[in-house]
Amino acid sequence: MKICIIGTGYVGLVAGTCLADMGNEVICIDSNIEKVEQLKKGFVPIYEPGLEELIKYNVEENRLGFSTDLQAAVKKAQVCFIAVGTPESEDGSADLRAVIEVAKEIALAMNDYKVIVNKSTVPVGTAQKVAEVIKANTEYDFDVVSNPEFLKQGAAVSDFLSPDRVVIGSNSLRATAIMEELYSSFLKTENRVIIMDVKSAEMTKYTANAFLATKISFINEIANLCEKIGADIEMVRAGITTDKRIGNQFLFPGIGYGGSCFPKDVKALINIANQFDFSASVLEGVDKVNRNQKTLFLNKILEFFGGDISGKTFAIWGLAFKPKTNDMREAPAITIINELLRRGAKIQAFDPKAMPMAEAIFQDKITYAQNAYDALNNADALLLLTEWNEFRRPDFDKVKESLKSPVIFDGRNQYDRDELSAHGIEYFCIGRNATPENTYITV
Repeated sequence: MKICIIGTGYVGLVAGTCLADMGNEVICIDSNIEKVEQLKKGFVPIYEPGLEELIKYNVEENRLGFSTDLQAAVKKAQVCFIAVGTPESEDGSADLRAVIEVAKEIALAMNDYKVIVNKSTVPVGTAQKVAEVIKANTEYDFDVVSNPEFLKQGAAVSDFLSPDRVVIGSNSLRATAIMEELYSSFLKTENRVIIMDVKSAEMTKYTANAFLATKISFINEIANLCEKIGADIEMVRAGITTDKRIGNQFLFPGIGYGGSCFPKDVKALINIANQFDFSASVLEGVDKVNRNQKTLFLNKILEFFGGDISGKTFAIWGLAFKPKTNDMREAPAITIINELLRRGAKIQAFDPKAMPMAEAIFQDKITYAQNAYDALNNADALLLLTEWNEFRRPDFDKVKESLKSPVIFDGRNQYDRDELSAHGIEYFCIGRNATPENTYITV
């Protein structure tokens, strides 16, 4: 099938590459000439395991190409995916200007029937707005479909090629048949394609992200309560996640969620509720807990240093909002670093993949280390903000020798307090203030 993907951001690039790998002929369109030229040369602007290799392979097989020529791509394609950004507006709503502009450009380029697919995360009713724009600018037949993505950064390629489900929101039998053909490889062994109406599909994406964000904020709130009463959140977590009704995913306490989806989508759903005079009190609580989590972590640091961190140097391990990505959008590290800088502290940071992104954000306000241990030199404390695998089992003797003050603030609960104590390192984490005599498990 001939496909064009408009927008080569995270969603568009992964979707286009994987659709090409499924045997389709795909052209990825972007208005950024420099970005397109870099992609043509094999330079991939985002880090996602397996993506660079897959792009190279499908380009060599002539199934995947990159261009700035939207008109030519639309004329050639049967299915046109809109995968442009929908950033958060000041009121929390999704900014749809790019989506609407692309819809108009598609309409002006059409030469026969097309299926226009919203791949971007958009609020309920967007497909109708897109349809109105296209109808006003073309006489050709078309259908607008919602096909939300459910990709986890760090596992996006495998998620796309082996999805839990593929949601197709369509009010047209003709468009539904084309989309089912496109995703036919997911129907061979089991039916992972879910067909529903367009508005339900648009709502499904927001609901999924909001629910996962709720799980994170819930476990963080319980972790904060554990600290107050002297319980250990890791034991509590073990006690609840063995319940199959609850499960064990997205229930790890820490410094809050980040990224391009959860913060934006929770706020967008709150905004949608407000438009219909509906009080989304649970979602408002989720957002509030997530914002507060970073403040609570900062308070631990301030309390340890007597409220004054001016002139103190902090080593930071991890800048991306999660491991296996270089994405720093809404990363907790940004909030924490900015607050430390505001209070007169100095930062020595290291991240395996996100350093170029950090330099674009902080410029020369912080120091960028060559490796994890280099970041520790003469620092007053170590802050673990992203749980990269390479940070899980460090040489704690070397950590202690490098730090001026042997103290670690663990924002991801990666380390064992007893082990650090044996190395003479003070340890602060999230929700684990149980006294040693109480920290045992009976079987």
